[in-house]
Amino acid sequence: MTAKLSATNDVSAPATESAALGPRVYRTRPGGRTITVGVIGATGYAGGELIRLLLAHPRVKLAGLYGRNRDHEPVTVSHPHLSGSGLDVDQAIPVADAIFTALPHGVAAEMAPEIVGRGSALLDIGPDFRLHNPADYPAWYKFDHPAKDLLAEAVYGLPELHRAEMAAAAERDRTIIGLAGCYPTATILTLAPLARAGLIADLAVDAKSGVSGAGREAKADLLYSEVNESVKAYGMFTHRHTAEMEQELQEQGARGPLGSRDANPGVATVDFLPHLIPMTRGILSSCHVRTTRPVTQAELDALYAEAYRDEAFVRVMADPPATKNVYGSNQCRVWVKLDPRSGRVLAIGAIDNLVKGAAGQAVQSLNVIFGLPETTGLEQYPMVP
Repeated sequence: MTAKLSATNDVSAPATESAALGPRVYRTRPGGRTITVGVIGATGYAGGELIRLLLAHPRVKLAGLYGRNRDHEPVTVSHPHLSGSGLDVDQAIPVADAIFTALPHGVAAEMAPEIVGRGSALLDIGPDFRLHNPADYPAWYKFDHPAKDLLAEAVYGLPELHRAEMAAAAERDRTIIGLAGCYPTATILTLAPLARAGLIADLAVDAKSGVSGAGREAKADLLYSEVNESVKAYGMFTHRHTAEMEQELQEQGARGPLGSRDANPGVATVDFLPHLIPMTRGILSSCHVRTTRPVTQAELDALYAEAYRDEAFVRVMADPPATKNVYGSNQCRVWVKLDPRSGRVLAIGAIDNLVKGAAGQAVQSLNVIFGLPETTGLEQYPMVP
């Protein structure tokens, strides 16, 4: 497949262009409708995975790729596996119906006013639009949010739990989706049925991630000789994804029968411990739950079956999932069991951190806001071995 960069990647694009871009315009555009998309932060792992998925999307045209200090650099310099795509990476913000940003924290928020001002939908793979409370950014990310007005309009990008809000955002003048982080995606989907039922009295999350979750920047502690044949805990008590877990699991309590963000005492301060594992891709989130009342396995099975019966990408498994079961796919596989001896519930979720935890979820969200079936461009099965 060959794709070419649009010739309209002019950062001084006229204001009238905004009237011809975005989800609302797409739905009324005559002829064979194509979604134009741009990727800002195209040279990292998430950016490369996003390009790979978008090249196979039947309704998408790549209008431009942005990379710092790049001047029409072939994408193969950063991503040799994309040889044959014909794509270049430039340093002009693409003009497109949708812009994906895969950037260090704080950068996308600075660029957001220009992007949405043109009419483009913004789908941020980074953290800049995930947390609802602006005060959480200096607390967890050590910066003051520069676009608080846009943050107030952003929708948390976990389609299985926020599909209606995402679709509603697509009808507004400014569409902003703050895509969920990788650890929170695995953890929140694994626990959402319990949180909605108000069953989490105490919670400890023990999670493992492959090395690609740390990004592509060269770091001494991520060298092969440091990571290989070793497992280490990191981010103890301070990992930034904790804030997302608390925010969203409290929200699930508010949406459940008890109708309260305080329905789950155990999610107000989540005990989260991540580990780095010597593998490339994957997240396994093991969630240890002390319930607010006695439960049975039959009740747990019914809760999860009801929650995910119609979800294309979440599968409730009879056996504990492994990261290899979802490798290269947009699936999240979950398993939940009551320990009759301790009375605790163990819930385990597995995702590919670069697909369901990043680029795949971004494409799924694109499909939601542009009114396409969510599986479009994401039908691939996991890869084995």
